[in-house]
Formats: sequence, structure tokens, C-alpha cells
Amino acid sequence: MIVDLSVPVVSGMPVYPGDPEVEIAPALTVAVEGVNVLGLHLGSQSGTHVDAPFHIDDTLPTLDDLPLERFLGPAAVLDARGLPPRSPVSPSMLEPVAALLRPGTVLLVATGWDEHWGTPEYLAHPYLDAEAARLIVAAGVRTVGVDALSVDPTPAPADLPAHRVLCGAHAVIAENLRNLGPLLEVQAAGRPIEASLLPLRLHAADGSPVRAVARIG
Repeated sequence: MIVDLSVPVVSGMPVYPGDPEVEIAPALTVAVEGVNVLGLHLGSQSGTHVDAPFHIDDTLPTLDDLPLERFLGPAAVLDARGLPPRSPVSPSMLEPVAALLRPGTVLLVATGWDEHWGTPEYLAHPYLDAEAARLIVAAGVRTVGVDALSVDPTPAPADLPAHRVLCGAHAVIAENLRNLGPLLEVQAAGRPIEASLLPLRLHAADGSPVRAVARIG
């Protein structure tokens, strides 16, 4: 069974404040040119996407510097649902999945905030506490995804603390995921979950939109 963890890419979709707006329109049509081809205008951080460490620091690895293994693997899903707006995912919330956190694990943080996608409330999402990020890195995890706009608050503090910790460890961050709630039920039933966050092969990029999916064993 495959679960789609991605938001649709459409014109006018929500973007991080200040990022390029998404515009998708026919560039060629069967009626005129004999083929259908879309013209795409979007940012590297549009929709469901991954951040490379280069996103926050010119000296850190770009997207194509990272091994493909960084973008897929066995998933652990952290239940962070029910948090108030703009509140942190704290270190203590990691305890239920601590035994699953190891090198190669894809940690998916389920805040439930994807239900606010397309509304002003989406910007008031929970975020990853910097100390929690340090514990994740210390466990060897180098891939972290969240069903929210960012792992840091929006608007973000200047130092981007969670990004700084994760990217400083050369981790990949996936944002704007969805449908993580059902994966918690799968995990509770003891069934394995494989996550795939493979990006486009963009040269020297800070990130890329992805078609994020989970495969349930």
C-alpha cells in the first residue's frame, strides 16, 4: 500500500512568505502545437519539498552533494498532534519513538497541521524545539519531515535554530507533508513503513519539490 504524503502543486498554492509564487499554465497545446506541455514557475521550496543544508549556509552541502540514501528509508512517526498554535515539539515528545531513532531512519513529525493547508492558520504551526533537534541528530537520524510549513516557527527567528541544528549535521528536512496521521495507526499496529522523499536532480540546489510517499509493509 502506498500513501501519498504530498500536497498538490497548483497555481496560487500557499508558499513560504516571500518565496516565488507558483504559476502553472499551458505552454503548448494539442490544438495548436500538436502536444500538451505545461509551463512551470515555482521556487525550489514550493509545496512538499526537501531542504538541503545549503538552504541556510553557503558552505554546507547542496542537494546533489548528498547521498540518495538520505532521501528514503524506514520511517518512524512522532505523534505531535494536539499542540497549540506556535508551540514547540519538545524533547520529551521524542520518548515514544526513541527506540526507533537510528542512522538511516526517516523521522516524520505528525503535528496534524496539514488540516490547515491553504488557510491563514497554516502559518501558526508547531515547530521543532532546537534541543529536540539536537537529540534527533545525536541518535544518528539525518532525515526529518514535518506536516507543517517549516521545522522552525513562521516567521522564523533570524538564527533558524532547528534548521541550524539539522542542516549543520548535513541532514535533509522535508516540509509541507500531509497524511501522517494514518501512519501513526500503521506504526502502532507494528507494520513497517518506508518513506521516500526523492527530489528532482537540480544542480547545486538548496532544495527541491518532491513527490513524498510512504510504503506500508
